[in-house]
Amino acid sequence: MASTAPGVWHRSAAWCRRNLPTRESMEKSRMLRPVAHRVLAPELWRFTRRSVPRGVALGMVAGVLFPVAQIAIAAVFALPFRANVPVAALTTFITNPLTTPFILVFAYWIGTWMLRLDTPVVAQPVADAATNWLQWLWKAGPATITGLVVIALVSALVGYALSTLGWRLWIARKWRTRHHHKAN
Repeated sequence: MASTAPGVWHRSAAWCRRNLPTRESMEKSRMLRPVAHRVLAPELWRFTRRSVPRGVALGMVAGVLFPVAQIAIAAVFALPFRANVPVAALTTFITNPLTTPFILVFAYWIGTWMLRLDTPVVAQPVADAATNWLQWLWKAGPATITGLVVIALVSALVGYALSTLGWRLWIARKWRTRHHHKAN
């Protein structure tokens, strides 16, 4: 098992390097052109113990709450919070075609529970829902939106905490390795 861990780690790091947005790709983005001078500020591209967890949290919020343009929204969110832009953009990939249906169902369930809605909307027959989709959306919308906000906030807090912990563990490992090599 220990022999597979470095392989998994290196493959994950390689995937991140391939999918992280570069400053050049952000510079060419039409959506970011009005704020490119701010988004491309060097301090937003440095990996620090404060900017990385902020980027993770903002990426979670943008990934869960916004169905389109998540990367651009995460990059713009990173500006006032001085978060790491590549990390914020990469974290939006938490939502993808495989995870989105589960997140939406879970959001509806949470929203229904929080708003104490009695009638389950999901149990409607398919034909009835197809003909009355606006009515179905009207009933399911508030619960789903409430659930998405809760999921976004909780995932942002958990992501922030885990990335802070991961950063500390990484630095501690670097220090141990450095002191071990000094002693030898």
